[in-house]
Amino acid sequence: MLKTSANTFLYFAYGANMLSRRIQDAAPSAVAMDTGFIQGHRFTFGKVSRDGSGECDIEVTNNLKDRVYGVLYKINVKDRSNLNDAEGLGTYSEANVQVVTATDNCPAMTYIARYKDAAPLRPYQWYKGLVIAGAVEHDLPNAYVEWLRTFEAQVDSNSARRAEGEALLFGNIPLDYHQFNQGTWPLAREAS
Repeated sequence: MLKTSANTFLYFAYGANMLSRRIQDAAPSAVAMDTGFIQGHRFTFGKVSRDGSGECDIEVTNNLKDRVYGVLYKINVKDRSNLNDAEGLGTYSEANVQVVTATDNCPAMTYIARYKDAAPLRPYQWYKGLVIAGAVEHDLPNAYVEWLRTFEAQVDSNSARRAEGEALLFGNIPLDYHQFNQGTWPLAREAS
């Protein structure tokens, strides 16, 4: 089992926080320890954001064939309040989950949305890109990454927010969402 101390905790990132650059903005001590999945849950973009776009969530299905893949991060407790603020604790609730890794089952903390919509929501392109880039960075199963690509996304009309998200995703590289989404853009496979 992955070891933690009184000063650390395990966090299961399944959305945009899978991307190391993203999680380390909120929790600089975050270190990726392993990858794995939780059973009986399904990934969605079903959390309603303040602007109405879709954000990451996991919903309980109780079907053990349903899996949500993600990254186990070890984080220092001093970063927990910053992570809670970045995740919007209140719109998300903390939840304890059992993460199945290649070698073990590990208890970890994650976030589950409190405000959900039954209708399909569309994430912004840059936000969906962060999720895919994190999955690619940590070598999640290719079939899962390809499934993530199938979610419809929308253009963010807030140019400042879009530029900030794109900078985190792409840096100074020219953007081509179609190539990135299809997995043909070089960094779509090597985003880190």
